[in-house]
Amino acid sequence: MIVDLPKTTTSKVTKRIVKLREQGGVVTLGRVLTLVIIMKAGLEEDAIEAANLASREHPCRIIVLAEGEADEPTRLDGQIRVGGDAGASEVIVLRGYGELAGASESLVSALLLPDAPIVAWWPHAAPPDASGSSIGRIAHRRITDSANEADPRAALRRIGETYTAGDTDLAWTRLTNWRIQLAAVLDQLTTEAPITALTVEGATDSPSTLLLAAWLHRALQVPITVVEDRSGTGIRRVIMERAGGNIELFRPGNTEAILTQPGQPDQRISLPRRTAQDCLAEELRRLDPDEVFGEVITEGLNTLFSDEKVVQA
Repeated sequence: MIVDLPKTTTSKVTKRIVKLREQGGVVTLGRVLTLVIIMKAGLEEDAIEAANLASREHPCRIIVLAEGEADEPTRLDGQIRVGGDAGASEVIVLRGYGELAGASESLVSALLLPDAPIVAWWPHAAPPDASGSSIGRIAHRRITDSANEADPRAALRRIGETYTAGDTDLAWTRLTNWRIQLAAVLDQLTTEAPITALTVEGATDSPSTLLLAAWLHRALQVPITVVEDRSGTGIRRVIMERAGGNIELFRPGNTEAILTQPGQPDQRISLPRRTAQDCLAEELRRLDPDEVFGEVITEGLNTLFSDEKVVQA
């Protein structure tokens, strides 16, 4: 069910939600958090779809702040989605114009679930300082996506400079399966033939490639080369050099990778590119700060940028 509320107020939206519950038995029982999505008006449907799918694992109230044009007359258009149009959540879309065009705590304060954690997500155009923004200051977790920024490398630098415990980025979340596979390989290595050099290859505009390189470089403390592939997307290859033979994890497409190790047959590993809803669902599982991400974004990237050797594929 979708209910449109043009030229409304947050008080009227709240009252309508209560009325819908009384009429249709729609309840917030079991909602575990409030997810606030901040983005430009007209781009919200993909984010709502991803949040709805993620909400099947984490029932929540989803509040979408769709920022309209600041030069239009001031008004607030609301929309409520429940039932089949809202996954396992209830979705409230607020489209502000004029003086209400900017994302503000005052727009959402009356709609937040009481005593529930708040997660803020910027799918596009994250603020310069997520934790210092109006919504970021009230959020327990703040999720950005540097892959959707015009300059992903600059976006990562900005996140590192303004990082506050509770910040995370979906470029890091997309690395989970890569990190699991590489950590498993490293756990099996002996100290007799240590890793002596690293190569990480990925798309030129892939922040995940840089974060993976920074994580490995920080963990292994060996020289690293970042190969920028102008024709590909995402991460393609990791090579760990050692005296006993190189170890290589190579993903030629979007779903499967090949692990090559000396003295062993090649292994085919499922390593699909992760969707937005997969990454969002993972981030909603943990509301405590990601300490490893904090170390990589604040220290690992700076070291990588000063030490890396960049090669064009």
